[in-house]
Amino acid sequence: MISLDQLLVFSLTSLLLIFTPGPDIIYVLTRGVAQGRTAALAAALGFSLGNIGHTLFAVFGLSAILASSATAFTLVKVAGGIYLLYLGFKLWTADPALLLSAQGEHKTARIIFRQSIFANLLNPKVAIFFLAFFPQFVRPAQGHPAMQMIILGLTFVVLTMFGFGLVALGAGALNSRLAARPALSAWLHKGAGAILMLLGLRLIWADR
Repeated sequence: MISLDQLLVFSLTSLLLIFTPGPDIIYVLTRGVAQGRTAALAAALGFSLGNIGHTLFAVFGLSAILASSATAFTLVKVAGGIYLLYLGFKLWTADPALLLSAQGEHKTARIIFRQSIFANLLNPKVAIFFLAFFPQFVRPAQGHPAMQMIILGLTFVVLTMFGFGLVALGAGALNSRLAARPALSAWLHKGAGAILMLLGLRLIWADR
């Protein structure tokens, strides 16, 4: 159904795109620097699994609606932008000592995982990217284009987990060095919150 060379070209191209600096990888990096490795890995996993939703959107044509309807695109991007603004504000006002405690870290990781899935799904630019990117690697002569899209989507999810996981580990290591100072830790959280809010504003003002 999918040939080895088809999958190899798709994987190499995907890895180049995954490691290209963008809002999603900045989100993971920000979480890691401010809140540590566990938080960053939770964000990486959430963003990666959110791509399953975008794969299904592309297969069933929902991404095409976002690409063709200015109203639908605007509604989704504003919802996504407001959500990022909310997450950024929550992080700005959070108590770093509570978040970094053993119990708080575990609870925060679960919350970040869910938040990251929603943040990914509410980004219409990701949906349109999937709609434009995946069909380039589908070969109708091999049959079942929808199944090929699903296989490519799951491959992209695994590759994203790998790429974002590396970024999360690096950001977590940086956090371990910086967070030993309570005052600096507080500023890291405020800085991370500000970055998430800026990402939210960027999404709201994004063009289709």
